[in-house]
Amino acid sequence: LAALLGNGLIITAVACDHHLHSPMYFFLLNLSLLDLGTISIIVPKSMANSLWDTRSISYLGCVVQLFLIMFFLSAEYSLLTVMAYDRFAAICKPLHYGTIMGSRACVKMAAAAWASGFLNSVLHTAKTFSMPLCEGNVVDQFFCDVPGVLKLSCSDSYLRMVWAVVISVSLGFGCFIFIVLSYVQIFTAVLRIPSEQGRHKAFSTCLPHLAVVSLFICTVIFSALKPPSLSSPALDLVLAVLYSVVPPTVNPLIYSMRNKELKDALR
Repeated sequence: LAALLGNGLIITAVACDHHLHSPMYFFLLNLSLLDLGTISIIVPKSMANSLWDTRSISYLGCVVQLFLIMFFLSAEYSLLTVMAYDRFAAICKPLHYGTIMGSRACVKMAAAAWASGFLNSVLHTAKTFSMPLCEGNVVDQFFCDVPGVLKLSCSDSYLRMVWAVVISVSLGFGCFIFIVLSYVQIFTAVLRIPSEQGRHKAFSTCLPHLAVVSLFICTVIFSALKPPSLSSPALDLVLAVLYSVVPPTVNPLIYSMRNKELKDALR
């Protein structure tokens, strides 16, 4: 409910207040849409199962759930990369910002983020469900995710996923390097600003995005790269909640707490 309320308020504020019709808030609107999608794919089904005292999901339902969660999470990561470029252009190239981040360019960047999420989701869903499931039909998770379904496949079928994983890791690492390099240049430029007020204003526009990126990346990376010795159903459950439920809930809070324009629009 907190995620629905927070993201719904941001979408409404950005859509209805003409003062917020700028690239930064356009991308924030897209981020809120993705967060709403993420929370809506996972939580309602697990709530229904809890209320009806069941733990089942159909095969088709599992396919759709895995596809959509991969789509929304992948698109969100791509969008966070685009938002890092937006902050880089605003702070490091302020005189050219209007040209670099024109309305057409913003739409193309947002569309590219959504498209990359769709393609990554198609790739992983197709490869995951093309494998024979030899280890039963019980997923040790409260939603269908790639690691949970892969545990049900035959051991030798993991080799079929190698190239799909390599492509995703390469793209993800590329986005991560891009975000890091963008913020290195942003902080370098901010520290050169002579006035303390100017530095504070520049930092205030970057810190919410940096906090959201850190929360999202750290939880996903730890979940994906944790050693097998640490793996347990309880830990896997906590990590899944951290990267799928917590970010959509806290992102609106992070962006609204330090943003006077957004708070004024919400009032």
